Formats: sequence, C-alpha cells, structure tokens
Amino acid sequence: MKKDLDNLMKANNLDALLFTGPAQHNSPMYYMTGGGHMTGGDLVKKRGEEPILFYRPMERDAAADTGLKTKNLAEYDYKKLLEAADGDHLRAMALRYQKMLGDVGLTEGRIGLYGKMDAGDAWGVFSALQELMPGLTLVGEGPNSVLLEARATKGEAEVERIRQMGQVTVGVVGAVADYLTSCKVDASETLLRGDGQPLTIGDVKSKINLWLAEAGVENPEGVIFAIGRDAGVPHNSGEATDVLRLGRTIVFDIFPCEAGGGYFYDFTRTWCLGYAPDDVQALYDDVYAVYHQIISELEVDAHAPDLQKRTCELFEAQGHRTIRQDGKLQSGYVHSLGHGLGVDIHERPRFGHGATEADRLAPGTVTTIEPGLYYPERGMGCRLENTFWVSPDGEIELLAQYPLDLVLEMGE
Repeated sequence: MKKDLDNLMKANNLDALLFTGPAQHNSPMYYMTGGGHMTGGDLVKKRGEEPILFYRPMERDAAADTGLKTKNLAEYDYKKLLEAADGDHLRAMALRYQKMLGDVGLTEGRIGLYGKMDAGDAWGVFSALQELMPGLTLVGEGPNSVLLEARATKGEAEVERIRQMGQVTVGVVGAVADYLTSCKVDASETLLRGDGQPLTIGDVKSKINLWLAEAGVENPEGVIFAIGRDAGVPHNSGEATDVLRLGRTIVFDIFPCEAGGGYFYDFTRTWCLGYAPDDVQALYDDVYAVYHQIISELEVDAHAPDLQKRTCELFEAQGHRTIRQDGKLQSGYVHSLGHGLGVDIHERPRFGHGATEADRLAPGTVTTIEPGLYYPERGMGCRLENTFWVSPDGEIELLAQYPLDLVLEMGE
C-alpha cells in the first residue's frame, strides 16, 4: 500500500521518487495524485516526507484538488532556462529539474524515475540532468520497482473502487448476453441484426463500448470478443467482420477502468450460443474443473508461482500440454494463471515469468484467476476468469458474481 512506500524506499536504498507526465492514463502519477485533469506535471516524493506536486499554472485547480502539497512550475522561468540552454528544450527541462530538486533539498542520493514521457525526450532530459547533478543517481527500477510492490496490496477504499468496476462490468456482460440471445437466427445458424444483416463482432463491440460509456467508465485497452479459431489465440481480440453463429466458442474478455485511467476490472467468459458441440463441451468441462479446483485451494500468502505449477499439473493430468513443458507452446495451456490488478490491468503478484518470492496472495492483494485451454487448429478456445481480493483477515472474496454457463439459450 502507499503507506509502505517509505519502508520500501529504505529497503531499496532510494532517497526519493520522481514522477512525471499527465495525471490520467499514467498509472504512477494517477496512483500518487488520484487523477484529475492535469495534462502534465511532476511529483517528488522524498523518503520520510510528504510528496510535492509541481503543476502547470492552468491546472492549479486540479492540482489543489489532489490535497497534496503543491508548487507552481511557473515559478521556474522557462524562457530564461531556454536561453541558458541555447535554445535546447531538453536541456532547458533538465535545468528546470535541477532547480526543482534543489528546492526540495535533493542534490545527492538515489532517485527512482516513474511516469510517462517520450523515450527520446526522457533520454535527453535525464541524461542531461545526470550531468548537471553528478551527486544524484537516477534509477529506472523496472518490473520489481518499489512502486509496484507498494501497489501489490490495496486498501479497502481501493478495493471498493475495483468492486464497483466489477459491478459495471458484469452489468455490461449481462446486457451483451441479453442482446445476443434476443437476435433472430437464419437457416445457416447466423445471428441477424434488426435490419436482417448478419451480426458481426464489430457490431457487438460497438454495443459494448456504448454501454461502458453510458455507465461512465472507459475501455482504453479494448475488448476481446473472439469466435472460433480466434478464440483459440489468448489475446486475439477478434475480427470485426466475423459473423456470430450458433455453436462456436466465443471468448469474451472485458477489462474496463474508471474514467481517467483509474482502477480496472478484469473478467472473462466463454460462451456458445444455442448449443455446444461435444468437443467444445469437453474442453469447457476441463477448464471449469481446473478453475474450481484452483479456487478451492486459494489461501492467504500462497506463492503465486506455486498456483501456476498446480494449474499445469491439473491440465497435464487431463491430457493437455502446458507451458511448463514447452515455453513456446501455442496449443493447450499457454499462459499464466493470473495477475494482480489495480491502476494497471497487469500488476503484482505475478504467477509466471518474472515472479519472485514476494509474489504472494498477501492480505490486500487483488488478483485474477483465469485458467484456459486453446486449440486454434481445432477452431476453439476457452478461458474462465474472475477477480478476487484477499481481505485483511485472510478471506478470499470474489468481487463480482456472474454465472459460468457455457451455453446461452437463444430466445424464441
């Protein structure tokens, strides 16, 4: 949690953290500021001290709304800085950082860098800043950063926001199910729109985006709504021109977030409209069995990679190949069991590649559980996913309820 940052910084020998970029759709800045309409700015968090937000003057009201200690960037005369830099904007920005950091007492030590900036700009600015302030060491921490470790556990207010996103999500999923099952079907088992034309994946995604927008949330990562062969490739989002037909697997993976790039939810169902062929039903039954077995074994402080290993064991016992047998596998169980969830769609804990001893279902963790099997060569795939919270007392709570049915019965 955010309250753990100082201890984590001390453990990782960091004297300060520097965040940059907009407050929306920029998870490090969103996490520190709470979002708001700030198109750019900087935030400095010294170890043991409250953060300071450096804001653009036109966005002073949004900066004030954060409740943070603030400082106006207009106090640093950019025109004079640009003259001092002989017209080099990147060096002028480095000179401004030099003054900002000096003003908060940072002239030496280790500073972790976070946020969004064009890669070329970032290289130019921070390499120049390193030259200007040789007493500082600028650190790009990577996937095991102190910020991601802090974000791995959530407070109850954060969890409530994720839970609310879950309610919006299942509401939209229910609307999609109702819409699909209300469609007429022609002799070729193709679903039809109201105008008699074949219903396409593009049509369904347009409805999903509309319903999410009407609910006041955003869909910045898109949605996976893939049928048949494409359902057998985990992150194939689906071809817009593909038509919806009865009896074919549909993988529907939806992961919207709060407006402005806040907290996400993540949810997947596999559907067959009208009926399920025997081979699809058998595939679904295998995933369903593994899902429920893993859920029954979840416990506080479980090591996430151990759960991935257990999932592989279960699928292998059913006769499926898994990623632990072949890292290049493209058919069978080809991904990890889940991931942490928060202001990014993928956070810690990690279940697969890159996981460490710290990747556990600690109290406060919010994580997905999403086993799946994929056989594109057989024209089908299946994934079941829900999002869970490990409460402070160690209970494992499903954050949004929705049926796990494979077959959606069509209306009359």
